[in-house]
Amino acid sequence: MWYPQEKDELEREVRRFLSCGEGRKGVHGIIVPHAGYVFSGAVAGQAYSMISGIAKKAVVLSPSHYIPLAGVLSHNKDFWETPLGKLSVNDFGFRTQKIDLKREHAIDNQIPFLQEAGVKEILPLMVGEIDLDEAEDFAKRLSKIYSEEKELVFVFSTDLSHFLSYDSAVEKDLRTIRAIENLDLKGLKENCACGFFPLLIFFSLARMRRWRAKLIDYKNSGDVTEDKSRVVGYGAFWF
Repeated sequence: MWYPQEKDELEREVRRFLSCGEGRKGVHGIIVPHAGYVFSGAVAGQAYSMISGIAKKAVVLSPSHYIPLAGVLSHNKDFWETPLGKLSVNDFGFRTQKIDLKREHAIDNQIPFLQEAGVKEILPLMVGEIDLDEAEDFAKRLSKIYSEEKELVFVFSTDLSHFLSYDSAVEKDLRTIRAIENLDLKGLKENCACGFFPLLIFFSLARMRRWRAKLIDYKNSGDVTEDKSRVVGYGAFWF
C-alpha cells in the first residue's frame, strides 16, 4: 500500500507531514512527488502545507503508469474515495474522455493530502504522450478554468530520477530541478522526471501566466532507507 488504509492512522500521518510548513497566499499550485508516504510524504507535505486552508478546488495532473496513453483522460466517477472519505470530482468544464483513474497512484497518493488541506473538489487528469502543441492547447484550457474558478490550485505529480546510485541521482535531479525552475524544456528532456508530459503542460501554463516554480525541498529514497545503491528522487515546488 502507498499509504495507511486505516482512517485514524492516515489522518495522523498526513497531519504530521502538513505540520512541516504553513499556508501561503498567492500560491497558484505545487509540484509534488507520488511515492509511498514513507518515502516522499515529508517532501510532499511541505508543498501541501502551503495551500492548506487556502485552496478549495484543485486540478491534479499525473503521468500514466499502468496504461499506454496518448492525450489526457479524466475520471468517470463523481467522487474519489480514500479512507478519509469522499472528495467530489468536478470537470470544471474541461471536456475529455473519461475512465476510472483510481488505480493511478500518482493521483491517488495526492488525495489524502488534498482532503486534509481542505480541498472540496478536484479535477483529476492523467496525461499520456503529448506534443508541444497539445501541451499548449491543454494549458490554454486550464488557464481558462483558473480565470473562472476561485480558490483553485494546480497539483502536478511527478517523481524525479529512478534507480540510480545516490550521488548520480542527486547530480541528475539537481539538473532537473534547475530545468523546472527555469522552464528549460531542453534541460527537462535531457534529465529525468516520470511526470514529463504533465510538466510539458506546466511549462506552457507557467509561460502563459508568468509563473515560476520555486523549489521547497529535495530528497531521495536513500535519505530515508539509507540504501544508497538504487534510489528515487523527490522534489517539491510551489508556483
